[in-house]
Amino acid sequence: MLTVRIWDLPTRLFHWLLAACVVGLVITGNVGGNAMVWHFRLGYAVLALLLFRLVWGFAGGHWSRWSQLSLAPVQVLAYLRGQAPSRWVGHNPLGSWSVVLMLLWLLLQVSTGLVSDDEIANAGPLTALVSGATVGAATAWHKGWGKAVLIALVAVHVLAIVWYRVRKAQALVPAMLHGDKSLPEAATPSRDGLAQRLLAAAVLVVCGLAVRWLIGLGGT
Repeated sequence: MLTVRIWDLPTRLFHWLLAACVVGLVITGNVGGNAMVWHFRLGYAVLALLLFRLVWGFAGGHWSRWSQLSLAPVQVLAYLRGQAPSRWVGHNPLGSWSVVLMLLWLLLQVSTGLVSDDEIANAGPLTALVSGATVGAATAWHKGWGKAVLIALVAVHVLAIVWYRVRKAQALVPAMLHGDKSLPEAATPSRDGLAQRLLAAAVLVVCGLAVRWLIGLGGT
């Protein structure tokens, strides 16, 4: 067995920071009141992380790139029929679609949050830029179906990890902690040196500034 670096440090930090922010968003959204201050802050953080991941999908380590996701229907069908390799180096076809759906749904949820208003004391930073009808629709979606589906996606993600561990004896979490996988044959390793990490830091800073500029459009 060969040890290969699959997930670079920026990708791993993104994963765990995003997970922490999503948990924090659900908690603060349910608590309401003064906790909404942190709800907004976490929402901005998630948006910055999503922008970072979008860029990192082109500039990151080999297995973190969009080109490595197995999204073709033929690959999904082959995997479901057991005709594909039992172990994938990066994300398998179901995992690939899980990543895409989760990121797109989070982007939708954050976007509606920017123009939502609870009609009490909290309003998204961009509500002044859209009509009242749009604010009402965005708020209903953000607090209703948007939130419910997001929680369902997270639950399915966690259950899938448990299922792979119990039924297929594949531990998916360790590789996202230390970045390495033990493989029976050689595979292209992901770059994960100092230069790569400095690039990631620079990209994250730019994404954070972009989010600050965006929310400032509403006069915040």
